[in-house]
Amino acid sequence: MKKITGLILGTVMSLTAVAKSAVAEEVLNAVHAFPPFLVYTKTFLAYVDEVNKRGEGVVRINVRGGPEAIKMFEQPKAVRDGVVDMVHTPGSFYGAEVPEIDAMVASTNTAEVTRKNGGTAMMDAAHQKRFNVKYLGWIDSGVGFNLFTVNPPKFRESDGVLDLAGVKIRDNPIYTAFLKSLEATTSPMPSTEAYGALEKGVIDAVPWTAIGITDLKWDKFVKYMIMPSFYSTDLGIIVNLDRWNSLSSEARKILEEVTIEWEIKSSADRQADIQKYFDAYKSGGMEFVSHSEKGAQNYLKLAYDSVWARASERMEAKGSGADIAKLRQLYAP
Repeated sequence: MKKITGLILGTVMSLTAVAKSAVAEEVLNAVHAFPPFLVYTKTFLAYVDEVNKRGEGVVRINVRGGPEAIKMFEQPKAVRDGVVDMVHTPGSFYGAEVPEIDAMVASTNTAEVTRKNGGTAMMDAAHQKRFNVKYLGWIDSGVGFNLFTVNPPKFRESDGVLDLAGVKIRDNPIYTAFLKSLEATTSPMPSTEAYGALEKGVIDAVPWTAIGITDLKWDKFVKYMIMPSFYSTDLGIIVNLDRWNSLSSEARKILEEVTIEWEIKSSADRQADIQKYFDAYKSGGMEFVSHSEKGAQNYLKLAYDSVWARASERMEAKGSGADIAKLRQLYAP
């Protein structure tokens, strides 16, 4: 009888363990804004691999795809509304709803610094309040943007700043305020459409991060890179807030730990990439065109003044104007 009882007890315990294991693993469905060949998406996919490895049996991220699954500008609302659980996307794609994001655009700090000084906590609080998402982390921070042109650039005599009058340039939310201050003729479009627009002459200039032009094959058309760089990448990982709150504490801990590690790792990796990409641009025949010293100062002032002005206007409209000084202290001291 004891032997039978032991066998029954062992069987029950085994079945209970199996059932518990099956129930325990949380699955988050995710999408990413950019195609998988881009360095930024590769970072996210590597992050997913690490979470799935470390979270085996507890939490797993199921990547459904990129803009072919959900259009890139529609992804933020999809995660807000619970269509998907997680999105890797530029914050500027939903900056009108969460204007605090402009602090990342204008940041002179990296994610590691803002995580330590309270900036990330403030950003997360704004996301939860305004957009029903958990702001999990800022990935690939610290990479600047540049303007790339098909034709030789011209500079204004009055202030030495790049003259974009008559230039047809691709636009998306991160650049809008700055490009308007330069009086460019803008054409809003996702990055996936820019190659065709360059090929057909619909646009003759593109803003993009300092790295990645060769991955997108835009270097076939753009031959001039305007210096200096401005702004910072604002790529983040956001999770539907209701889904986040439903996760076990163990699952949330794994996601947060890997995110913090990836904030530091990805920023360092991208800084190491910059020279590699610059070398590739030069070997492909691209010319680096610099402003004069005075022109560069005026150019950067226009860039940063325009984005902080946009942030102030949007935050005032949402009754949070008093927070702008604190954001600047944390992100751009």
